[in-house]
Amino acid sequence: MLVVMRHDATPDQIDRVVAVIEELGYAARPMPGAQRTAVGIVGNDGRIDAARLSALDGVRDILHVSQPYRQVSREWRPDDTVIRMAGGVSVGDVDIPIIAGPCSVESEDQIVDIAHQVRAAGATMLRGGAFKPRSSPYAFQGIGPEGLKHLARARAETGLLVVTEAMDPDGVELVEEYADVIQIGARNMQNYSLLRRVGQSRKPVLLKRGLAATITEWLLSAEYVLAEGNQQVILCERGIRGFDPSTRNVFDLTAIPVAKRASHLPIIADPSHGTGARDLVIPMARAAIAAGADGLMVEVHVAPEQALSDGAQSMYPHQFADLVRQIRRVADAIGRRVATPSSAPAAT
Repeated sequence: MLVVMRHDATPDQIDRVVAVIEELGYAARPMPGAQRTAVGIVGNDGRIDAARLSALDGVRDILHVSQPYRQVSREWRPDDTVIRMAGGVSVGDVDIPIIAGPCSVESEDQIVDIAHQVRAAGATMLRGGAFKPRSSPYAFQGIGPEGLKHLARARAETGLLVVTEAMDPDGVELVEEYADVIQIGARNMQNYSLLRRVGQSRKPVLLKRGLAATITEWLLSAEYVLAEGNQQVILCERGIRGFDPSTRNVFDLTAIPVAKRASHLPIIADPSHGTGARDLVIPMARAAIAAGADGLMVEVHVAPEQALSDGAQSMYPHQFADLVRQIRRVADAIGRRVATPSSAPAAT
């Protein structure tokens, strides 16, 4: 349930609504908007008498949220969420940030080298897995905590914010220490204990869509994070499992406008995992931005043919530079712009 305040409602009137909701035994979440403030009711079990709230001064309307997810919905918050981070980087605003880097952190020299190259081409954030969940137990699993330290050095030298994955609740604290954005991978989208744990974090969370997840299931996973108090969730469309072996996954471009219609959360696209082939990344990146994506996440490696994971979908640095040039033209055509790297290393 949402209590929508009048545009001229005073702070005292909003505080009174919050107090009454809490007196009824529920949690209240005020959400200031461009035109007016709405107050969301958390834990509504259907027993709230709407008349008790509608009679309060400053209340304009009472809205019942019908979706199984609440806090991520447009009814809950009609204005787009913009996530602002260090170095002037934001997701969900006019600027379109590009996250680039290898699938896995393989060595210090490797991640620092590629960080410098993607920053020079226009990336604002650095991706790289220190921990890698793989389908096969015999595949490369990442270098663990050492990889996090290498990512921190790359950030110190380039100013790129770090996006890296947490695998389980116990590992979140360590990832928090080094990462600017905590990634939840596709295989962990419904790891609810992990979602609850990152919901208690103060770091933004990048939530990838599961391999066979519906959009509703994806948004419900985001709801777990918001329900714990962390409002900084970035959705990531990375393709879903299909039956045609021509591409690694089915890159669901439709999910971008559908998710933006249903939710106020920003959404980025990962055409590297979505296609599994480096020659398809640029056209699908163009299409994702045209469809309304708020950012991109792509894999770039100094020598993809030698990569320890996902070499076939990793771009060469010169291909990434071409991608950024093309994305700038698409962004310009739709009234947006590609974010530029900060001039100094970002604070953590």
